[in-house]
Amino acid sequence: MDESGDGRRPQPGPAGPGPGKGAPPRRDEPGGGILMGRPFGVPVYVAPSWFLVAALITWVFGGQLDRVLPDLGAARYLVALFFAIAFYASVLVHELAHTIAALRYKLPVRRIQLQFFGGVSEIEKESETPGREFVLAFVGPLLSLVLGGLFYVPLRFVERGTVPAVLLGGLMISNLIVAAFNLLPGLPLDGGRMLRAVVWKITGKPMSGTVAAAWVGRALAVVTLIGLPLLTRSGSLGNDADEISGMDTVTDALLAAILAAIIWTGAGNSLRMARLREHLPGLRARSLTRRAVPVEAATPLSEALRRANEAGARALVVVDGTGEPKALVRETAIVAVPEHRRPWVAVSGLAQDLTDGMKVPAELAGEALLDRLKATPATEYLVVEETGEIYGVLSTADVERAFVAAMARPAA
Repeated sequence: MDESGDGRRPQPGPAGPGPGKGAPPRRDEPGGGILMGRPFGVPVYVAPSWFLVAALITWVFGGQLDRVLPDLGAARYLVALFFAIAFYASVLVHELAHTIAALRYKLPVRRIQLQFFGGVSEIEKESETPGREFVLAFVGPLLSLVLGGLFYVPLRFVERGTVPAVLLGGLMISNLIVAAFNLLPGLPLDGGRMLRAVVWKITGKPMSGTVAAAWVGRALAVVTLIGLPLLTRSGSLGNDADEISGMDTVTDALLAAILAAIIWTGAGNSLRMARLREHLPGLRARSLTRRAVPVEAATPLSEALRRANEAGARALVVVDGTGEPKALVRETAIVAVPEHRRPWVAVSGLAQDLTDGMKVPAELAGEALLDRLKATPATEYLVVEETGEIYGVLSTADVERAFVAAMARPAA
């Protein structure tokens, strides 16, 4: 399953690792899991939850092999584990297709993660056009279809009832199922992204495409929750309805509930992120900046605050003798100084030295502004004009409040 309303593209199915070469696996990013490699410069992680699913696949597929190839004995579980790894190598290829397309369109990809119910390509920006959005979504299922075909070709030349035939047949069918499932026209599936692109192209509004595809995705979640157990119970999926046990019914219902929850949640996240991107242009450094007064390093805090009050300013910038800004006085540090001590405390003791990353152009807005703040985390930033003149101080607290207020407004 692919979910990219927030730049994340998940791929559902039993999660497993892609093959990794080079350095030994290691934990490299908080929450990322085990780093397995960096194809095309993009880190690939395997989440700890994959090991649980790998064990589950090994147990379930191993049980099926016992009926098909009874002579394997305990070795069937090694074959089943190989199937889990090979299948999620296919999932990795699916995700790499999204990643390569994103890089082709100069969209940054933070990472690929293989996890409990599939893979995630974390693409950090939205496509600029509906055509690119359609291509970016379609390449994943396309690669899964191609893989299904590639597994079918050698299957024609191997003897039936053998381990290679079972593995090739299982990988062919699983890739075709992944492709077909992801082509369903609802977010967060790839088909939902394609539907979004079509509606975006027709209406000229990406938000309209997101709303349409997200609600179709929610409808798919309901159909999955109710329909999958009914199909299994009726024998429509090729199983014998008379041989279905109570445990099989519970397992199918649990699987349907998990898939429905993933689809419903992904559709909701897509709506929220679309609304966020719609409101982002309203976040402007110039309009959020506090007026500031320049003070020299030795100025007592009480005197600096008096000047700020007279000027109607809410921030202090420490400057040298030539008026060049050197540091910002932190608001939290001011609040921590008792009023009776302020005449004896110099502003230099409460200031944070300026770095280049803490100087923000006054014209920055939207996603570019957030990217700039994220690149250099701080509590305050110096906002400057194109000429280098001090415009004021931008507080992250003010940005957060504006962000929450923007998200609370209904979408246009």
